[in-house]
Amino acid sequence: MATPKGLEGGLTNYGDPAFSAYLRRSFARSMGYSRELLGKPIIGITATASGFNNCHRGVPELIEAVKRGVLAAGGLPLEFPVISLGEVFLNPTSMMFRNLMAMCVEEMIRAQPMDAVVLVGGCDKTLPALVMGAASARKPAIVLATGPMMTSRYRGERLGACTDCRRFWARYRAGEVSDANLERIEGGLATTEGTCAVMGTASTMAILCETLGLMLPGTAAIPAVHADRLRAAEATGTAAMELAHSGRTFNDVVSERSVRNALRVLLAVGGSTNAVIHLTAMMRRLGLPVTLRALDALSDSTPVLVDLKPTGQGYMEDFFAAGGVGALLRRLSPLLDLAAMTVTGSPLGETLPEAQDWIDDAVIRRVEKPVSRTGGIVSLFGSLAPNGAILKRAAADESLFERGFRAVVFEDLADLAARIDAPDLDVNADDALILRRAGPRACGMPEAGYIPIPRKLAEKGVKDMLRISDARMSGTAYGTIVLHVSPEAEAGGPIGLVRTGDRVRLSVAERRLDLEVETTELERRRDKQPPSEVGAKRGWQMLYRDHVLQAEEGCDLDFLASA
Repeated sequence: MATPKGLEGGLTNYGDPAFSAYLRRSFARSMGYSRELLGKPIIGITATASGFNNCHRGVPELIEAVKRGVLAAGGLPLEFPVISLGEVFLNPTSMMFRNLMAMCVEEMIRAQPMDAVVLVGGCDKTLPALVMGAASARKPAIVLATGPMMTSRYRGERLGACTDCRRFWARYRAGEVSDANLERIEGGLATTEGTCAVMGTASTMAILCETLGLMLPGTAAIPAVHADRLRAAEATGTAAMELAHSGRTFNDVVSERSVRNALRVLLAVGGSTNAVIHLTAMMRRLGLPVTLRALDALSDSTPVLVDLKPTGQGYMEDFFAAGGVGALLRRLSPLLDLAAMTVTGSPLGETLPEAQDWIDDAVIRRVEKPVSRTGGIVSLFGSLAPNGAILKRAAADESLFERGFRAVVFEDLADLAARIDAPDLDVNADDALILRRAGPRACGMPEAGYIPIPRKLAEKGVKDMLRISDARMSGTAYGTIVLHVSPEAEAGGPIGLVRTGDRVRLSVAERRLDLEVETTELERRRDKQPPSEVGAKRGWQMLYRDHVLQAEEGCDLDFLASA
């Protein structure tokens, strides 16, 4: 058992420790705390709310509930600000700032006197950043997710961010939705606090955090506006006090068996492709490898059990009502290692609901009646992706899985924006759209992989095409879309050598993505490529560009990847 240090932990260095403690107590008392309370164990709480982060609108209320739990358990709760990542408010992409937030979290946990920390957050890159930072700081920690938002209604139809955002935008581009109706839809897509209402990146990462044992059982899927979310926050504060006394850190909780469980669950929920990058980065901070090969080894033997958008029909509120993560883990338990440890100090198997508990079969299917008999994500390798790529097959059109395509190439995001809707664009429905220079080094790896269907084809009723890029895709998106092609074009990958008219072959069965161009021709093209001029010249963006790793390594910075 650990002995909490409280206010005496990590003293400011003035060359005289006794003076440092005396001075700290003096300044702490200026905030109105009693000497008795200042002698308690300290629980830090990450304050991730921001006027630029709609998902975290409820964080201040969650923090107050955490504080109740800490105080009731005999501790002193102190919140502290860290960077807030509002997905849709950051330019060029929130992914560029995930590692910056992770650095901030790590350094503030390490630098300030806290015996344990509650990691409060939800929006897409936030949970990975919090876990990465806490893992590297090596202090006891526990995760509290903000929870998903609730759905709204549009003309009798359920509406929720953000799969429905993309669905109606596609219909608008095809001329099926008017400007006036689009404005009505816009006003109803996100109507409460919380993260996206579907199985997007935020919900996927919350579910994986619970699976990994990093948060209290049963808390990942509680809707943001539900009273249970506040009760979960209070209980998390109490649990943080236990961690302060036990000294249990993420290193003590997470193991290789935890990682395998997380990969199984990612596949079973039809989760976000972004989760592959985030899980890799999180586990690298703990010295645990996550590889595309390991993911693929589990994919064919892991059924998709959760019927939620974007791969199914339901929303996160339905998943919660159906039994949540505990119900899913119970259904999936024959494929899981239930001896994996959790932050509670108990193995995963002891945290699951009883087998006879009610589960809604329409939302969380039985293994014998799955949404799909194979996992939602597969890895691809080949001459176009030597280090790998990702396809979310659960959201794709199987008729495009085993065939060749003519390439239609877009050089970068600006080229895509300029030409995708041009009436004279040389493109047919059976072509493959290829976007490059959208990877981590080029521009922070935005969620641009969801390349829109060219307007001339959308207006003819084309709903899906093969799309390939070194970018990412929102977890709320759908379609036959190959992502995270590595190495990216900016790192010298073959995707940078493709020309319009080249032939590309996709084989999901063989896990192949190949560029059917002779090696000698590719080398000739490489020799003629001008040097890249991409990249910032100062500040964080320069540091990111110069040190970011490729997708299969989690896009962490090379000097942070292992603590």
